Amino acid sequence: MKNTFLLFALLIIVASCKKEVKQEVTKVSIQADVNAFLDDYTQNFTRLYYNSSLAEWDANTRIVSGDTTNAYKVQQANEAFAKFTGSTENIEKTRKFLENKDSLDIVQVRQLNTILYAAANNPETVSELVSKRIAAENAQNETLFGFDYQVDGKSVTTGEIDGVLRESSNLKERLANWESSKAVGKDLKDGLGNLRKLRNETVQALGYDDYFSYQVSDYGMNRKEMLQEMNQMVKEVWPLYRELHTWARYELAKKYKQEVPEYIPAHWLPNRWGQDWSALVNVEGLDIDSALEDKDPEWIVKEGENFYKSIGFDALPQSFYEKSSMYPLPEDATYKKNNHASAWHMNLENDLRCLMSVEPTAEYYETIHHELGHIYYFQAYTNPDVPPLLRNGANRGYHEAIGSLLGLAAMQKPFLAEKGLVDANTKIDETQNLLKEALNYVVFLPFSAGVMTEFENALYAENLSQDQFNAKWWELAKKYQGMVPPTDRGEAYCDAASKTHINNDAAQYYDYAVSYILLFQFHNHIAKNILNQDPHATNYYGSQEVGNFLKGVLEVGANCDWRELLQSNIGSGMSAKPMLDYFEPLMTYLQEQNKGRKYTLPISL
Repeated sequence: MKNTFLLFALLIIVASCKKEVKQEVTKVSIQADVNAFLDDYTQNFTRLYYNSSLAEWDANTRIVSGDTTNAYKVQQANEAFAKFTGSTENIEKTRKFLENKDSLDIVQVRQLNTILYAAANNPETVSELVSKRIAAENAQNETLFGFDYQVDGKSVTTGEIDGVLRESSNLKERLANWESSKAVGKDLKDGLGNLRKLRNETVQALGYDDYFSYQVSDYGMNRKEMLQEMNQMVKEVWPLYRELHTWARYELAKKYKQEVPEYIPAHWLPNRWGQDWSALVNVEGLDIDSALEDKDPEWIVKEGENFYKSIGFDALPQSFYEKSSMYPLPEDATYKKNNHASAWHMNLENDLRCLMSVEPTAEYYETIHHELGHIYYFQAYTNPDVPPLLRNGANRGYHEAIGSLLGLAAMQKPFLAEKGLVDANTKIDETQNLLKEALNYVVFLPFSAGVMTEFENALYAENLSQDQFNAKWWELAKKYQGMVPPTDRGEAYCDAASKTHINNDAAQYYDYAVSYILLFQFHNHIAKNILNQDPHATNYYGSQEVGNFLKGVLEVGANCDWRELLQSNIGSGMSAKPMLDYFEPLMTYLQEQNKGRKYTLPISL
């Protein structure tokens, strides 16, 4: 009996071992199949991605009125890319592999999920719809970037308009330029309505409710969760924003010799969309514009690169300088370009480029550090540990956070003194400097997390009627920014569409809101735990420790869980507390300044 029992037990063990061996063989076989599929997919993906990037680059850097060559090339390249990424065969294979995801390693699963996400924007099952959307997006871009802005019958650039809004005290001149900046919206309104329809129908083919929900899903969140997150951000900064709004109403009325308005007329503010008010304050001793006015634009770009090199990053490839389009076109140029600053990872390898129109100003000094933040992020995660399909930010907000972080660092006095742009012994008004920063970073959140996010949610997820586009835009601007249009803006206009992201970077402006929260978390960690410096007065220049910390964040790309990456690097989840702590000293000052003044924004939203 005893021998029989032992034999039975032995048979069970042998059977169990055979089963485990069989399972392991099956697992290895599945992983091998997935690797073969991913290798083939990646090879085709990167080739088509590069072709699309090249066509888009030409369309953004050489816009000739009436010439349809670029439009045709973009259409061809993007349709080929869309056809591949939306291939029914690729979708079916990917879904089949994911049925066995427990047998796959996490990097394989991440790549497969990335493939499905890309497919949802271009499903082959609605290929005709995808072609129409691509054509519509290209037409919208050509209208926006090729638009002839005019003031008093004279053509002007958007840069010239921005200069007037930053500097002029003449309300008539300001109004003319502000209205000119919005004129393009009339030509874009029908296109936006059409794009909304095409984008929604495209992603609905793979089961998404709408385009806004599709974009949000990239964060591992649903639409409701993202809206709640954005609403919470605005609520947290609202007390400070309310003080800034009250202060600005009275200061602007004094500047323009007008009665104090209940809400701020949009053309009174130094930005076309009222998203950045920092030009309202000049900090004595920090006149960076004067320090830069005799510098060449090329010098500013090189200074940006030198900063990154000082903290341990590699020099940029020579091709970056040869292939980028970083400076304003000559006055006699026979074509136009998109002047909106952007960074491009053309081939997910080493073809890195910037598109902008650098001038020797403090704004561009900050911008170049921001855009090179993107470029160095690209360069950092282009490594063997990150497959091309995962060469992206940990989430989209991470990319903007890194750019904005380095932009902030480049504008602090100790850093500027290190670079010889301010005198280290010059006394500056720290409160005014903090106010200037708040008029940038704090003011931005109600616009990004509030106006832009709520407008695009209404547009895509709530099917906002086209005859309410402008009314909704200004309803949100009044609610979140306390800003109103200077003249009647009926539905002949579409002022939202004057913002480039509404057209060609759609339903993801909350990325920037996320980035501002993250940047203060990263900055707070660097200042306190690495540099042992006051977060208001840091100097990252030359710190290898700062460089090492940043590399640890950047090098993994999207080959991670973004929440875990944040937790492991700074020891917390996403929180606005470091940002609020940073600006806490400003509250007392503003409350004192606003004593006896009328507040027109509610105490809370």
